[in-house]
Amino acid sequence: MGIWVRERSFYSMFIRLTVLIGLQNIITLGVNLSDNLLLGGYSESALSGVALANQIQFILHMLVMGAAEGLVILSSRNWGAKNIDAIKRASSIGMRIALAVSVIMWAVVFFFPHGCLSLFTNEQNVIAEGAKYLKIICFSYIFFAVTNILLAALRSVEVVRIGFLVSLSTLIINVCLNYLLIYGHLGFPRLGVSGSAIATLTARVIECVIVLTFVKKFDQRIRFRLKDFYSIDKSLFKQYLRIGSPVLMANLLWAVSMGAQTAILGHMGEAAIAANSVANTIFQLVTVITYASASATAVIIGKTIGEGNTGKVVSYSKTLQLLYLIIGVLTAVLLFAVKDVVLDLYAISESSKTLALQFMTILSVTVVGTAYQMPALTGIVRSGGDTKFVLYNDFIFMWLIVLPASALCAFVFDLSPVITFMCLKCDQILKCFVAIVKVNRYRWIRVFDERGGNPKDAGGNVAT
Repeated sequence: MGIWVRERSFYSMFIRLTVLIGLQNIITLGVNLSDNLLLGGYSESALSGVALANQIQFILHMLVMGAAEGLVILSSRNWGAKNIDAIKRASSIGMRIALAVSVIMWAVVFFFPHGCLSLFTNEQNVIAEGAKYLKIICFSYIFFAVTNILLAALRSVEVVRIGFLVSLSTLIINVCLNYLLIYGHLGFPRLGVSGSAIATLTARVIECVIVLTFVKKFDQRIRFRLKDFYSIDKSLFKQYLRIGSPVLMANLLWAVSMGAQTAILGHMGEAAIAANSVANTIFQLVTVITYASASATAVIIGKTIGEGNTGKVVSYSKTLQLLYLIIGVLTAVLLFAVKDVVLDLYAISESSKTLALQFMTILSVTVVGTAYQMPALTGIVRSGGDTKFVLYNDFIFMWLIVLPASALCAFVFDLSPVITFMCLKCDQILKCFVAIVKVNRYRWIRVFDERGGNPKDAGGNVAT
């Protein structure tokens, strides 16, 4: 059996999904980049404060995406089996989980903004700016949850163009309102970070309205109705929890670990906070295709298993791994090439710029590992049905190796932010060795019992 798949439809599907999801992701990240650029020109404290506030938003994002990924795993299989009713029932479950998470996050952030931010830094001016932002942006959480669950359901049936259009509208609205409200142009009040929060909240509300309108008026594949979200299928709920709870837990652990990383760097000074914010924003921008490839893989693998073509899954996974490596090398070259140009756009201190440049140089190496192991594990293995493995793998690497070692570098050995940052990102390379072995053993291919029973591997044995 060759390494490269010889099916034009496979490449067409992968490229179409990856490009459209990537465009959606790049526009979504453009919202954060516009915030960074405009606030970076306003004040460094404002930039750092919003960067820390966005760490809390990132926790919400990862939890909602965890609910969405569980939905995609189930729904893409049912799309392959042409079971639309099961997709509707799975969407109802995903929506309930996402709404519950968003309401809890809103309550915590709204009533304890200073306490949340103090977990990341002791800089009081940074906390004050971040709290202004949090008190407003937290009202966008529910709209964010509704939008992304509906987009995940649509993505599972290969409807992805609406996600791109929604993200584009959000970017345009957010950039325009940021320009008007942060600096007070064209007669609008000069609101600083509060203006940025109002701009993002407005954009989130509008994007939610657009998605709801599309689902109601234009979608011809799922055809949601409001009553589809009233009832809950208990057997499917058990299956959703079995598949989705490890995803949700893995995303929560990852989000908290990212917050812990920010906290470690945050206690090394305001320059480290700003540099980390800039470097990670640019990193996320140039790795949109990597993350899009994982999302595309989840749909392809899930649909193929749902169609009963487990033999094709093996050949697909081999080709996908090579595509990931190509994407990784191209991304590394791009990140290294643009790092100096991008930094010139920021009005931050020279010490912050120097650190950001060093951080991005490190990321231009580790991004090759990210481009391979992340879609291999979360795209292939997770969508194949082995959702627990990613949870265990992330826990071991992040919580037993990376974070303890980085904390020692920062607080015990008093090493520089650059050495600490290298330690924080080393898992992106180390996970590649695990991914190579795991993916190519093919024990992650699981077939789920439609009645919610235990999943089975490709040979029909009950999976543990």
